[in-house]
Amino acid sequence: MPDLLRRPFGSHGKVHDITPEAAGWRHVGFGLYRLRRGERAAEATGAREVILVLVEGRARIEGGGRDWGVLGERMNVFEKTAPHCLYLPAGSDWTAVAETDCTLAVCSAPGRGGHPARRIGPEGITLTPRGKGPNTRYINNIAMEDEDCCDSLLVTEVFTPAGHWSSYPSHRHDEDDFPRITYLEETYYHRLNPATGWGIQRVYTDDGALDETMAVRDGDVVLVPRGHHPCGAPHGFEMYYLNVMAGPLRKWRFVPAPEVAWLLERDG
Repeated sequence: MPDLLRRPFGSHGKVHDITPEAAGWRHVGFGLYRLRRGERAAEATGAREVILVLVEGRARIEGGGRDWGVLGERMNVFEKTAPHCLYLPAGSDWTAVAETDCTLAVCSAPGRGGHPARRIGPEGITLTPRGKGPNTRYINNIAMEDEDCCDSLLVTEVFTPAGHWSSYPSHRHDEDDFPRITYLEETYYHRLNPATGWGIQRVYTDDGALDETMAVRDGDVVLVPRGHHPCGAPHGFEMYYLNVMAGPLRKWRFVPAPEVAWLLERDG
């Protein structure tokens, strides 16, 4: 059975550290720090580019040879305001010192040095609805392909109301055959409101060789190496996730699951 569901290593410090080697793939890395006020985190990007996302709280960040000051504004992710983020190219060092208790995500992928360090958001990030009916969810695009800010990374936030589905109709992006489809590995960092809640995520291939359905809790990460990957929020529990994608080409092109392709044709 593939190890697609990753629980946090507790509630303090670096609670996720998913490297390509640990995930069994080539591109996406994901780390997460939960820091108390005054605590410090520091890393070198090495051969990888990084987007730091202040999921919650505020931190003073230095990176890429600059002091970026205090970043972060929302104290609870379910405020749904735009996040403060920082892009750092390969070959950078960064340090974050928590000004308040904070949650800091470290999204990474192979870097080629094609883009300079820069702030991303909150300006220019607008909460946008997607889908219809119980498939409606709300998107904060941080670094998708229409933003020429990264070599490899695609990063976005999604808020799914209670009782709704997300990453649906089911779709896959697991072949390198642009423009029909692109190969993108993906991680989902999940949060639930209330935090005692749970959600569902299924990862499955058309041939059934991979078919895992997981109950996700607040703070879990799900790996999507291939296949379709819908998730659902039961009545009473609101779901957030931070998506990180990367592959050989920084384009998001997908193919729907055969059983739901008609939904895309109907709903557009």
